[in-house]
Amino acid sequence: MMPTQSLPRLDRKIPRLDDEVRFIRSWLEKPLAIGAVTPSSRPLARTMAGYVDPNSSGPIIELGPGTGPVTEALLDRGIEQERLTLVEFNPTFCQLLRSRFPRATVIQGDAYNIFRSVSKGTFEPAAAIVSGLPLFTKPLKTRARLLRDAYMAMQPGSPFVQFTYAVVPPVPKMLAGGHVEASDRIWLNLPPARVWVYRKG
Repeated sequence: MMPTQSLPRLDRKIPRLDDEVRFIRSWLEKPLAIGAVTPSSRPLARTMAGYVDPNSSGPIIELGPGTGPVTEALLDRGIEQERLTLVEFNPTFCQLLRSRFPRATVIQGDAYNIFRSVSKGTFEPAAAIVSGLPLFTKPLKTRARLLRDAYMAMQPGSPFVQFTYAVVPPVPKMLAGGHVEASDRIWLNLPPARVWVYRKG
């Protein structure tokens, strides 16, 4: 069945300037919680969404969606809005996400604790987890635990998709417990970024 959308594609494009102002304000208030001065660029969002198979079944969990640029890219990829579970800590961003993606499930919660947050909604194994969390602001132990929990929350072989500004993986390959791949450097982002994809071995 073809995915349905309540608004034409052009009408639901996210206003970039307004979101950049929101991000800067939030970053100034809590720089370690936000981790970025501006939202993800469209090239970065498209790259992240490109690792998600629109023909898969099951929910897609997005951790730290912010104002929704990667969410938008997932919809453009062909993911039905009803399949999206968005876990966001910032209450202002949650309100914005609910207005922009009314058929998605938006959960205000700690994205570093997947099971506690997602259990507030309906839980079934995810087809993918896409993360915009600022992992390098957390200790390695926290990052490794998040990846382990993501493996447990997903269907076998599903991708955990994470971007970083660093040139090294957020969870080292020796600790990943599975296959790790990286995108090319995405220069059309501020700052330039790379996408890392983990799959349980």
